[in-house]
Amino acid sequence: MKPNINDLMKQAQQMQEKIQQAQDRLAEITVEGTAGGGMVKVTANCQNRIVAVEIEPEVLAGEDKEMLEDLIVAAANQALENAARRSEEEMQKAMGPLLGNLPGGLKLPGM
Repeated sequence: MKPNINDLMKQAQQMQEKIQQAQDRLAEITVEGTAGGGMVKVTANCQNRIVAVEIEPEVLAGEDKEMLEDLIVAAANQALENAARRSEEEMQKAMGPLLGNLPGGLKLPGM
């Protein structure tokens, strides 16, 4: 049986709305990455934007600029990895019911 074009258009519109809602939520969800035993903490949102960097005063008192730079990079990378993972989970939750209706359980790239 051939799918009705109106039904397909309705499903596409629903999918677009769900994607937009999920993307709006992703801007509000934050994740953290830490390094140096928590001496450096980076917070990112799930749209891969760094929103905060916290550095314990003891780290600043040291004279090892390179170590501090490495800790910031490590914490930022961890935060962005956590954001990507969480973003994928949120998009899967949002799209799961709609993707189930597509032929062969189609998996969209980046989801």
